[in-house]
Amino acid sequence: QVQLVESGGGMVQAGGSLRLSCAATGRTLRMGAMGWFRQAPGKEREFVASISWSGSDTNYADSVKGRFAITRDNVQKKTFLQMNSLKPEDTAVYYCAASEALVVVTTTRQYKWWGRGTQVTVSS
Repeated sequence: QVQLVESGGGMVQAGGSLRLSCAATGRTLRMGAMGWFRQAPGKEREFVASISWSGSDTNYADSVKGRFAITRDNVQKKTFLQMNSLKPEDTAVYYCAASEALVVVTTTRQYKWWGRGTQVTVSS
């Protein structure tokens, strides 16, 4: 099993920045691509960003392109999401997820392990 723990969430004003971290423990050799998803109240969980196992490829939702950046450190077994120019519509619980696929993947069903989430609130 793989355990994922997110951190770095909080409350920030519009235009501000946050950096989310995701720490992995357990049988991490099975981990491939990593992703970030988010879920706002009353809405379905949606894809935010993904990074391949090697870190060479990334993919972003249109709504965050140019503002968010996903990176990973395979030695530290951590994945990061740098969020800049935050907007009130970015408010959600952000989840880290790990897939067995080596390439970037963008749908929830392609991810096998999930963290419990961290709240991000952006005020106007």
